[in-house]
Amino acid sequence: MNAATDSLASWDRRYFTPGGGDAFLYYVVFGRVDTAARLSRSKYRSGGIPAGLNVMTYGPTVHPEVVVSFQEGYLWEELRTANNDLATCISSQDSCIVLRGSIQDPPTLNYHRDTIGLITHFLDVGGVAVYDPLMFQWWSPDLWRERIFSPATPVPRHHTVILVSKDTDSTEWLHTRGLRKYGRPDISIPGVSAALKEPMIDLCDRFIELQAFGGIIPEGQEIRMKSLPEGTRCHHGGTVDDPDFNNVHVEIT
Repeated sequence: MNAATDSLASWDRRYFTPGGGDAFLYYVVFGRVDTAARLSRSKYRSGGIPAGLNVMTYGPTVHPEVVVSFQEGYLWEELRTANNDLATCISSQDSCIVLRGSIQDPPTLNYHRDTIGLITHFLDVGGVAVYDPLMFQWWSPDLWRERIFSPATPVPRHHTVILVSKDTDSTEWLHTRGLRKYGRPDISIPGVSAALKEPMIDLCDRFIELQAFGGIIPEGQEIRMKSLPEGTRCHHGGTVDDPDFNNVHVEIT
């Protein structure tokens, strides 16, 4: 196959500004994956393992405790309640592959394209489910193919989640998870009233797209939207050790 027909469409970051941060990926594929199976570059739209990403196989004879470590805690219990069939399938597995690593200040999203294709390949050669800890998401093979692989283009809002939590009063706290995949801070908006909830969700969606495609939110940036109060501003804070985000974040006040 010549270079022209073997080329992969680049996933560009149209707003890319250098220095935004390093992307971090973390996925777990459950099942006895045939790691010797050849990855088809054209079928899976993947150039293979991107630089900086580590791919490790665990179980049944190599650290089997890693496999079961993902099957406990709040998120696991939530899966058992929401999709017991998928949870049962996962719990019957004795092996998994962990894909984890950092990509230095990436100017394109090709690292994500390659990883998505690689995971889809793993699902086709023995994988039964994917876990994404960065956005608290468990994927069945069918849902992964539908939402993640089939679009064949970057879909940042499919890789992030907007969580809604009750605040201490009658307001709510909106916060995202997953933007660390793009080397960008997550969004935190505390004290959201019912009247402002939809405009603030719209704002989260806009910031997800802006940052995933390489944009940077300046410190103190004022937000000008007719649906939001004047003086709404962005402030950077947090650390990657914050369990609410596993990432730094921008707080909107």
